[in-house]
Formats: sequence, structure tokens, C-alpha cells
Amino acid sequence: MSESQPPVAADELSVGNEVVVEAGPIAHGGFVVARHEGRVLFVRHAISGERVRARVTEGGPGDRFLRADAVEVLEPSPARVEPPCPYAGPGLCGGCDFQHVAVPEQRRLKAAVVEEQLRRLAHVERDVVVEPVPGDVDGLRWRTRTEFAVDESGRAGMRRHRSHDLIPVDDCLIANEQVVGTGVLQGHWPGEKAVDVVAPTDGPAVVVRVPSDEAVAPVVTETVAAQNLSREFDVSARGFWQVHPGAAATFVDAVIDGLQPQPGERCLDLYAGVGVFASALAEAVGPSGQVVAVESDAVAVAQAGLNVERTPWVHYIQGQVDHVFGVESTGRVAGSRKGRRRSAPRRPHGQLPPSADLVILDPPRTGAGKAVVGAVVALRPRALAYVACDPAALARDTAYLMERGYALTSLRAFDAFPMTHHVECVAIFEPAPA
Repeated sequence: MSESQPPVAADELSVGNEVVVEAGPIAHGGFVVARHEGRVLFVRHAISGERVRARVTEGGPGDRFLRADAVEVLEPSPARVEPPCPYAGPGLCGGCDFQHVAVPEQRRLKAAVVEEQLRRLAHVERDVVVEPVPGDVDGLRWRTRTEFAVDESGRAGMRRHRSHDLIPVDDCLIANEQVVGTGVLQGHWPGEKAVDVVAPTDGPAVVVRVPSDEAVAPVVTETVAAQNLSREFDVSARGFWQVHPGAAATFVDAVIDGLQPQPGERCLDLYAGVGVFASALAEAVGPSGQVVAVESDAVAVAQAGLNVERTPWVHYIQGQVDHVFGVESTGRVAGSRKGRRRSAPRRPHGQLPPSADLVILDPPRTGAGKAVVGAVVALRPRALAYVACDPAALARDTAYLMERGYALTSLRAFDAFPMTHHVECVAIFEPAPA
């Protein structure tokens, strides 16, 4: 198809058709929004302001929108770069969204998404700056926990975007060098569906077959070296831990600096994992204070018991957050930061303190939800920190908090997942002036 050929009519667009479009604003999910005769296309591999030839990859006549790949760039953006990874591009690996975008522009695009979600869902106007996180090299070699899919021949690789098809790869440029140094991509894994590779802070990288029971997976040691916390944590190789080497310390400092916990205060840490935020709070409030942590994952709770044993004023409750509060959650998972379904006993909300000075919410991607937000506000904390890996969930829950008398007083965003569309936010809320 040449640019001089007549475009395909909007009502005839279907998979395989190509149209020339102007790339519009960035959308949540790593796409730009484009239009062809009124039809909306979510286009990957394009940058706002570019003129591209887009090939439809999903959808057809009658669909509300279409998905497409930019297969040719006719007028490139100044921010466009050659993707460093040979597996990044239309029809290839789905792991990275922005390899074709210079790193500073990636952060600007992520900031625009956070701003748009807050504006649309919470009616909040906020200028956002996405800050770098120490530990990557120009956005590469940061991922310390990587799951590789395995095909029928036993070869490990990566999935195509929105597909079960596997692309054998010799390297993954966002994976930590220790991860690829295990030889997992050159190995043979017959009968396996996937393999996890974990490169902990301390010790050699670990390869874990998937699926495997988390309870018998190796335990690795991770170190947090933050201004407000410096210590080691035991965590299952199949458990939740931040995948960027600088993320845990960065988020701890952002949360503690935002909350400013004082000696003797009572704190609540929801979706607490193995106790990173709980430990930082415990150090700040001291033995005269109290930290109650809630986590649904039994393995994480067991490891947390060892991680926080030197601060006995930390008390763990195993259970889903909504069950512990005694409310009905609208989210898929309301107890574990990992976002995996786990059976957890229903716990009476009486196990929680009647009030809290500070609350940390670190929910899975689905967010905390209206019921949990309402239960948290009922404790009347003087401040709460919301750690969000999804800007849409954060914006929705920001609206719930504002409806209940809390104001967004601080928001920091971090580039903890370079080359992808993901962004982590730390939001601080305080009671709004009467």
C-alpha cells in the first residue's frame, strides 16, 4: 500500500488492513490514540505527533475500537530511537512498550498518563514528574525477577504481544545480567510451562520451575539500603519483591518522608508482604509505638515473622484486607500485593486497632477499592500513603478518598519499569481542611 492509495473505509477496517494515521495522545497501556474516519485505533510502537502506517492487529467492523501496530514511520518524532533490543517491534516480544522512545520521553509519556487518569477519574489537576530509580543502565539491565515462557520443544523465550505464541530469544536486555547469566535462555526445559529466574541482592541467581509450590521454593535474601531503613529480608523466590534493584529503597524513603511517622504512633500496613514498610515504620515509631500489618499470603507472613522479629511491636494478621475489615471488596484480590488468588481465613475486623495514626496501602494492580478505602478512612488516620502500580486504580481510589474528606497532598511517580508503560506512584493523603 502506498500513501497515494485510497484509505480503507472506517467501517471496513479489520485485521491486516493498513491505514495512515496521526499518532495522538498516549493512552494507559502503552498505546497512542489515533483515529481513522472517526474509528479509534490504539496503536503500539508509535509516538505522539508522528505520522505512521498502522496495521490492524485486533478488531473489525462493529468493534468500539481497534488495536494496531505502527509498521512504518512516515514522519518520526525527535524522541524516536532505534530499539536496542532486536526482539522489540511490531509482531515481536510483548514485554516492552517503549524501546523505540528515548528514556526521558518515556518518563514524560508516563507522567502524562498519570495526569490524565487523575484528571479523568478523580477530577484532580496535578503536574507529575516521573523520577528515575537508581539501578538500571539507560533503562536496561534492571529486572531482577523474570519469568520466561517455555515452548513445546523446551526452549525458553518471551510471548508475543497479546499472544500465547513464543519467541525464542538469546537475551533480554531489560533483564539483570545475573538473570541471563544463568544460561536459562540457552537451556532445555522439557515439560515445563515457564521458568522463573531471580537475581537477589545477596547470593547467586536462582532458577525456579513454574508452576511450583511457593512454600518449597528457595528463600533468597534481599537488602534494602534506604535512608530510612537498612537491613536484609528473607523472601521466597516465588514471592513478591520489587523487580527493579533500586525500587524497594526508593519507595521506602518516599513513604516515610511523606508520612513523617513519630515515636509512639500507631500504624497500619495493608498488603504488607514480607514486612519492608512495616519494618521502616517500626524503626520510626519505636517500642512505644505499634505497627499492625495485614497480608493474605501465608508464606509471606511466615517469612515476615522472621524479618520483623527484632521489632516485636510489629503484629501480623494473616488474611485478605477486606475480610480483616469485614467489608465486601469489589477487587479481584484484596489481601496480597502480588495479586494472586489465595485462600485466606476470614478474620474478624476486631483484630485491627480501633484507630490508626498512619496507614500504608500497597495493593495489587486492581487497587484497594471503595470498601477498603471506606474502612481505612473510618480509622481517621492523620496521614496515609498509597503505593500504586496502576495509575487508573490510584485515580479511582483518590476519588473515593476525596469523597470521604481526604486530600491528595503529595504525589511522586517513579520509573521503576523502564522500557515498559508501567509506572509506580507514591501518593500521600491527609484530612482536608474543614
